Amino acid sequence: MSVIYTGKTKNIGVIGYPIQHSLSPVIQNTVLQNMDLDYAYIAMPVKKGQLGNAVTGLKALNFTGFNVTIPHKINIIPYLDYIDDAAKLIGAVNTVVIKDNKMYGYNTDHEGFINALSTINFSVKNKIAAVLGAGGAARAVIYSLLKAGVKKLYIGVRNREKAQKTICDFSALGEIHVYNWLDNNFTKFLSKIDLLVNTTPLGMYPYIEEMPPVDFNQIASRTVIYDIIYTPEKTKFLLEAEKNHNIILNGEYMLAGQGAAALQKWTGSHNIDIDLMRIALHKALLEKI
Repeated sequence: MSVIYTGKTKNIGVIGYPIQHSLSPVIQNTVLQNMDLDYAYIAMPVKKGQLGNAVTGLKALNFTGFNVTIPHKINIIPYLDYIDDAAKLIGAVNTVVIKDNKMYGYNTDHEGFINALSTINFSVKNKIAAVLGAGGAARAVIYSLLKAGVKKLYIGVRNREKAQKTICDFSALGEIHVYNWLDNNFTKFLSKIDLLVNTTPLGMYPYIEEMPPVDFNQIASRTVIYDIIYTPEKTKFLLEAEKNHNIILNGEYMLAGQGAAALQKWTGSHNIDIDLMRIALHKALLEKI
């Protein structure tokens, strides 16, 4: 499909550093072209000390908006004129809309995470869930689960004290408990859960032999196992879950879903093809292997 950009083409993109590894241009431009939307999505390398200049430049160039990735998800916040409640509580912004020379910040990671579960027809409402990790990625997952009506949430971490702030930040949204993931009590709770989510980088390429310390002998086969990592497609964590006959889900739909939510905010379209975005992402990942 040939693409012709004109003086009317609207510009969007992603800022971060390094940025050349980003697959967002592939998945966003695939959908934009499929929908015949006159937008161009590009990756823009912005070093830490250049964020202020970049923001000024993007506004001056009349960009419609942009995604934000490492290392700017937190540092972008002081430059925003508005930040929505979810992004405020999560403490990070990954999507910015520019309108009337003002910047509006959102976090679409939580939307991508929860919407991915619908692909396997799983609802977290009134279910019991456990999350491994309490870092930046975990905050979006925890927010998403609690807002979606999870009945009880257990958090397993290496260091319980370090995770305490995260737990305090979200405690008003629902019942949440934190344990060291080697604690016998946490292991006991794993036998009762409906959903287990890994938000740690353990198992991410190139460290594919790593995984959180989970004994799948303690986990019921009915439990859904969700790893937000998408490289490799199946982490050691997911491979072990498959041996236990669990339904598994990786991070591809979450990444595609957060991208679709961002695109909806920029274009106003409610017909974003998340499946097409996921397929484009999967193809790009295979080509990198």
